[in-house]
Amino acid sequence: MSPDDHVIRAVRPEEWRQAKELRLLGLQDPAAPVAFLETYEQSLAQPDSFWQQRTSGRGGLTRQFVAEAPDGSWSGSLTVLIEEAGSLDFMNTVVRQRQGHVVGVFLRSERRGTGLIGDLLAGGLDWAWAQDPPLERVRLCVHENNLRAQAAYRRAGFRATGLVLPFATDPSAKEYEMDVTRPQPQPQPQPPARS
Repeated sequence: MSPDDHVIRAVRPEEWRQAKELRLLGLQDPAAPVAFLETYEQSLAQPDSFWQQRTSGRGGLTRQFVAEAPDGSWSGSLTVLIEEAGSLDFMNTVVRQRQGHVVGVFLRSERRGTGLIGDLLAGGLDWAWAQDPPLERVRLCVHENNLRAQAAYRRAGFRATGLVLPFATDPSAKEYEMDVTRPQPQPQPQPPARS
């Protein structure tokens, strides 16, 4: 369980209406211009099939996670994409290695500062680390002015890689790539040798 007994779980395909509602709410947030690459108006104009596809999982290469409150309402979500080596990413750059990419992170304003974002990220990372073949890293990109998000990602273990990109909707602004690498297995303690 998460703060306030939230459950972190994968979104089911039939929950596309709830996913749409939460996304539209996120796109109306004051931070939306530096957090998302689409606008409320663009998303509102999308047909139902668009939203159904977003929750379908794209053949196992995408998984959206939600923080569900005890009353069944959704407090936040994020999506993890699997980027295959040799494919093109959102900036039309060739992906060098198979990796995860966290996108679409949103938490309702009343849930911010509770630690819930860390739990959502942990749920997404658990899924990413369970991929076969294994992923060695998961990345995300964050706007230079989105300081609150940068701090939350650092608390969750993400570190700046040094890669700076132009922000897709405003090339005069910058985005920083951050990543986290696969945790190394902890050695199991050996029982003392018997003599």
